[in-house]
Amino acid sequence: MKANHNSRRQQLIAKLSQHEIDMMVVSGHENIQYLSGFSGNAATLLISKRNTYLITDYRYYERACLETENIHVIRRDRDAERLGQCILTLFPELNKIAYESEHVSVAQWAAIAADLTYPHVQGAIGWVEALREVKDNVEIAYLQQAANIADAALCETLTLVREGVKERDLALELEYKMRQKGSQGVSFDTILLFGERSALPHGDPSERALRHGDLILIDFGAVVGGYRSDMTRTYVYGTPSAQQQAMFNTVQRAQHAALEKVQQGVSCDALNQVAHQVLNNSEFAQFAGEGLGHGLGLALHEHPFIKPNNPYVLSAGNVITIEPGIYIPHVGGVRLEEDIVVTKNGYQKLTHSAQNFEL
Repeated sequence: MKANHNSRRQQLIAKLSQHEIDMMVVSGHENIQYLSGFSGNAATLLISKRNTYLITDYRYYERACLETENIHVIRRDRDAERLGQCILTLFPELNKIAYESEHVSVAQWAAIAADLTYPHVQGAIGWVEALREVKDNVEIAYLQQAANIADAALCETLTLVREGVKERDLALELEYKMRQKGSQGVSFDTILLFGERSALPHGDPSERALRHGDLILIDFGAVVGGYRSDMTRTYVYGTPSAQQQAMFNTVQRAQHAALEKVQQGVSCDALNQVAHQVLNNSEFAQFAGEGLGHGLGLALHEHPFIKPNNPYVLSAGNVITIEPGIYIPHVGGVRLEEDIVVTKNGYQKLTHSAQNFEL
């Protein structure tokens, strides 16, 4: 699989032309990888109609040369040359430039700008992120591989569930199995919680030991080619109580309602409303999580966000999560999450682990 980074850069250059901008300074790590293929850190990407430069240092120079094509890789001596000086040397005479104001601090940009002499400089927010919203076939293939690894690792990890096992130990086993199967790391810090702690939407695994009748909430993901999967399953160890079963059934109905509505042309707000109509009409309305999902890709949380009052209209190629949840303090929580690709008339599921409740 090989991404067409040049085509992606041309899309950004077209946007720069619309705004009469001569060059853009790209600082966001995921944005640099998306536009160039470079997966390391400590880099700055300069994009113009004529030339593209990737500035890095000795630690990443060879790696950048191997990972990029049709890009001039610049090895900067950080002790001898400031970043602003390097930019000005490469582009000495420009009228108007843009920089990613979301990805550099005020102090960082002030230090860079102190060496620049361009008459017009403007901040740009979300320009590259907008290009990343719709995934191409290469990106979807990476996301599918990551989801497949997570599915397989979960299946093996569930065989280790037994009374007395600790949250932290089970989480480590899950992460180890993902790495064994080819994951570059974890998509995010694994959330694996038992019993009443499952009511923490983003809790950290602890020394809490599993007891009969506990809810088990597992939220985790693998990484392939920099792209991240994100799946949640909730189980009960033993026979569920009437309340636990009702929580699970409600969340599952809310998820199914949303999935039935997913297709190109549906707004994020409308999709969120469908799921929350089920949740709000249940006995658990006051304990329902607010959002329904988010975009997925090089970053764990990307646009579009499936939440109230977001008018964004889904397009074929958006990769999103659908993850309704109920969280009752001191009792427990249930969340079910799938990764899907939006299509013209529906969706393609990336995550395939069964939603069995009893273990």
